[in-house]
Amino acid sequence: MIEIVRGEHDTGPPTAPQPLENLKHDVLASIVVFLVAVPLSLGVAFAAGAPLLSGLISAVVGGLVASLFGGSPLQVSGPSAALTVVLADTIATHGWPVTCAITVAAGLLQILFGLTRLARAALAVSPAIVHGLLAGIGVTLVLGQLHVVLGGSAQGSALANVLALPRQIAAHHDQAVLVGVVTLAVLLAWPRLPGPVRRIPAPLAAVALATGLSVATGMSLPRVDLPAGLPTLGIVPRLPDGGWGGFAVAALTIALIAGLESLLSAVSVDKLRCGPRTDLDRELIGQGAANVAAGALGGFPVTGVIVRSMTNYEAGARTRASAILHCVWILAACLLFTGVLRLIPLAALAALLVYVGAKLVNVNGLKEVRRHGDLPVYAVTLAGAVAVNLLTGVAAGILLALALMLRRMIFSGIHVEKDGDRHRVVIEGALTFLSVPRLTRVLAEVPPHAEVRLELLVDYLDHAAFDCLRGWQQAHGGPVTVDEIGHPWFERGSSDAPTVRRSVAARVVPRWLAPWSEWQAEHVVLPAQRTASSLLCRGASEFHRRTAPLLRDTWSGLAHGQQPHTLFITCGDARIVPNLITTSGPGDLFTVRNIGNLVPPADGDDSSVGAAIEYAVGVLGVAEIVVCGHSGCGAMKALLGRAPDGLVRLGSWLRHGEATLRRRAREAPLLLGGERPAAEADQLALQNVVQQLETLRGYPVVAEALARGGLRLTGMYFDVGAAQVSLLDDAARGFVPAGALEH
Repeated sequence: MIEIVRGEHDTGPPTAPQPLENLKHDVLASIVVFLVAVPLSLGVAFAAGAPLLSGLISAVVGGLVASLFGGSPLQVSGPSAALTVVLADTIATHGWPVTCAITVAAGLLQILFGLTRLARAALAVSPAIVHGLLAGIGVTLVLGQLHVVLGGSAQGSALANVLALPRQIAAHHDQAVLVGVVTLAVLLAWPRLPGPVRRIPAPLAAVALATGLSVATGMSLPRVDLPAGLPTLGIVPRLPDGGWGGFAVAALTIALIAGLESLLSAVSVDKLRCGPRTDLDRELIGQGAANVAAGALGGFPVTGVIVRSMTNYEAGARTRASAILHCVWILAACLLFTGVLRLIPLAALAALLVYVGAKLVNVNGLKEVRRHGDLPVYAVTLAGAVAVNLLTGVAAGILLALALMLRRMIFSGIHVEKDGDRHRVVIEGALTFLSVPRLTRVLAEVPPHAEVRLELLVDYLDHAAFDCLRGWQQAHGGPVTVDEIGHPWFERGSSDAPTVRRSVAARVVPRWLAPWSEWQAEHVVLPAQRTASSLLCRGASEFHRRTAPLLRDTWSGLAHGQQPHTLFITCGDARIVPNLITTSGPGDLFTVRNIGNLVPPADGDDSSVGAAIEYAVGVLGVAEIVVCGHSGCGAMKALLGRAPDGLVRLGSWLRHGEATLRRRAREAPLLLGGERPAAEADQLALQNVVQQLETLRGYPVVAEALARGGLRLTGMYFDVGAAQVSLLDDAARGFVPAGALEH
């Protein structure tokens, strides 16, 4: 039986809670998100130099439209810190009315991207570029707002902010500094406070405490400037009189950055919640509609905000009603509590933005980028975003990522190793025309007429590289053995078959799994020399060259003892490879093999198998015993009277299978995958597995382990022709494919 456990935030069928229960969770979550969104919306607008009310307008109008028409039910949209840098430059260049028109244009572009189903293309952007872009925004934000916290004003660029910072630190500090420091201190200390206190959102607590301090002490300092009564800016979007190129670039930049953050936020929420995945194209259309509405009413550009969306999820939201309600609460605050909002010091908002900006420089994300070798892409994106602008940073990051990807795709490791009088030329990776100069130089190091083994471990071999190798092989003058591991690119080219595209049907079995007969070329070992000894010697050599370096650490840990989890009893048939059909490795299986996978009775005169059972269960403490039979078993055919004549010892051993014959006579036939096997010997093989499990229960050491619950007995059957492993299932009256019992 498969039990499905659904999470608290599961919004999908079939166990979705009743609407009223959903509403209860959504109302509570919406209040938490509202308390986070108000100070952040004001702070983002302040940092960009936009009218402060524009942040609240976009939080209400843009957030509402995105929640209604977007694809992510738990996504919360509003003004984002990721847009402050580009918006500050846009406002300084074009003015606020034209910036509102740019926001509308950006929204229309996002709708166009969604309608043309380009949303998933954003997911192809390297995480290093995303993290670098966010870090660049964060650094720029911190450098600018830190001046405001210190009682000054932000400079025109990140470099100017850096140069002016020492003077700002040394300058006279006023009341704004105290408010900013208190805000930062509360934000940093809040996560370390007791649990009940932490239920209050940190941004709300920090801004509220700083505001209370400024009011209680009668500080005179700049505060939030909001109109009284019904909010209205009296501003409509205005098209520019000229400079349409800058207008288009700004609209495209906002559309790309806002769209990318929205999609990444939606994907992040999807990873947490159960239920259907977000329709990313619909989400992009919803975000575009939100920006059209927000820009038309004089609001700040809108994105799906990761911080608010995560807060919404963690607060227990169930449906999109939570995001919709949070817009209602913000509108109510604008109508009813404008006087309270006007008490907030701008220094507190600046400190909040410094904190948010610092959080955008994600240290864990940086570690992940470094682990994957993409640190240069991260650094270039960050540097371009800070030193020039965000679009330049993203473009530089994409170009470098493409260059590194191209380098990794065309990289080939080529080296020569001397092995006595012979030489080994090892080529790894992708071998293309770009590698031909280096390939030619390395091949020139091989002495003429020397015996050479050319080992190709290549993912791709193009025409130019093939011609180079083939020409060198023909001109070398000595014996050259080509040994291909993986897809036979060179072999196909030599036989005039296409090498450019590998056929779907041309599946190459890895040579460490396939028999020698499947991968050993005719010229590797001459037919007259093909003895078992020579094959095994070459196999041992292959092991030392390729497998041993990969598993040396594994065997080093097993050098002083074994702890297998399973005693595996199976037939000695050469077609049965226990570690292969169970995907196990060294140290996993304690294997016993004999003719017919038979288990002699515990009180019998054969102690070989019994000794292995006692040692595995009593000494090694295995948790499972598997008896594995197989199709086409010669021992089963012999039990049915088709044994070769004159094999006395085989006949003596097969007497342990007489119990299987008696079981066959009295029990109903067993099924394999719901059907009865056609071959009589295969029917007997199924009965034989069940009988050996019964015999195992007669061993005292097995009976004791079963009684205390420390051992499990499993019946297994391998259909050789179908390469199918099946397991004994009493409910199915036979054996069923292993995948059906996986859970």
